[in-house]
Parts: sequence; structure tokens; C-alpha cells
Amino acid sequence: MSSKKRLSIARLEKGGKRFEVIVDVEKAWLFKSGENISIRDIIEGEFIYYDAKQGLKASESDLKKFFGTSDPYQVAETILRRGELLLTSEQRRELIEAKRRQIIEFISRNAVDPRTNTPIPPKRIELALEEAKVGVDPFRPVEEQVEEILKKLRLVLPLKIAKALVVVKAPPAYSGRVRSYVSKMGRVLKENYQSDGSLLLELEIPAGMQTSLIEKVAELTKGEGEVKLLRVE
Repeated sequence: MSSKKRLSIARLEKGGKRFEVIVDVEKAWLFKSGENISIRDIIEGEFIYYDAKQGLKASESDLKKFFGTSDPYQVAETILRRGELLLTSEQRRELIEAKRRQIIEFISRNAVDPRTNTPIPPKRIELALEEAKVGVDPFRPVEEQVEEILKKLRLVLPLKIAKALVVVKAPPAYSGRVRSYVSKMGRVLKENYQSDGSLLLELEIPAGMQTSLIEKVAELTKGEGEVKLLRVE
């Protein structure tokens, strides 16, 4: 989304009354997607409204009655967590596209073609999403949607979520740099230094990251490093 701040309204109905708060759309969306963002950074002003467009503020007595507090930040958090984020069609389109990109990245990192155990290019996943007419919820975390999405994708694209077990070998001159980087890509299972100082790392990574790992090791070692695939499971 654009870095320019865009405002909208989050709304929650309780006891037959409507409560609204003005929010930064992007930050509110990230918050509803599960990211840890301070409510103070999301809402505009310290006011809770019955009708934000008309500037009709909610009474303190109603806030205490329906939310158990009149603290605007606590009330705003409840509205955001449980309520609806009102969006223009353009805002919703942008949020859906951003979530779609996250889903494509997640699948490309974690999935392989079960026929060859090779990674699937992001563009192929993108085309399969279109072919399978997969809908994306802009507010649900990727992990909550991915199982449903994978079921639909498998109708048009063979894929499986898997881990790859690999061995990375780095010459002495590059061992520290390689160790530091690749350990962030997956889980180190074994680590040994050979008599000449070369580093051997047995690593478990998301299966879709094989190509990225090979390219990065080649870059870090000026082509002298090696990556060997042991198995995909």
C-alpha cells in the first residue's frame, strides 16, 4: 500500500448502539491481521463516536456500560478486534492484493512440485490462484487461510508443503558469513568443521527455499560453496 496515510472507520455494534473510531487504514489492517501495533499509533484522536462522519461522540456512560471502561484506547482496541473495518473499494482492493502477495510468498517458500520435489515459481502460483478462482480474505492471517487455499490450488497445480534437508559446505574464508546467514533460513541440525577449516552444515529449510539457498551460498562464497540436497519430506 502507499506510504501516504489513509483514514477510515472501524465500527462495532453493541446493545443496539453503534460505536466508531477513526483509524489509519494500513495500520488497522495490519493489527487485524495479527501484527503487534500500538492502538495509539492506529487511531486518530482519542474519541469514540456513535457516528464518526457526523462527529457525534459516544457518551462516557455508554462506554462504561458496553465496554466496561471509558478509556478510549481500550475501547478502540475492542472495536478493532471485534468490529468491522470500513473500506472504500480501492482500499479493499489494495489490501486484498497485499494479502495475496503474502500468500504467494508463503506458498513459494514452503511448497514444492511433488513429482520432482523442486520449488514452484511464484508466477506459476499466481496464475494457479487465478485459474482456481481463489478468494483472499484481507484480514485473516495467511496461516489461517493457507490450508483452504491449498485444497483449491491442488485442483489445478500439483504441490505439497514440505521441508528440505540439505548440506551446505563453505570454504574457510567464508564459513562465518555463511553460518550467520543460512542459520536464519532454517534449522541447523548438525555443524562440523573439517580439517581444512571448511564448514559443513546440515540444515532443514522450507522446501521452496532450495533455489534461494543455492543462489545465496554461491553469492557469499563467490561460487566456491556447495549445497547438496539430501531429501525432501
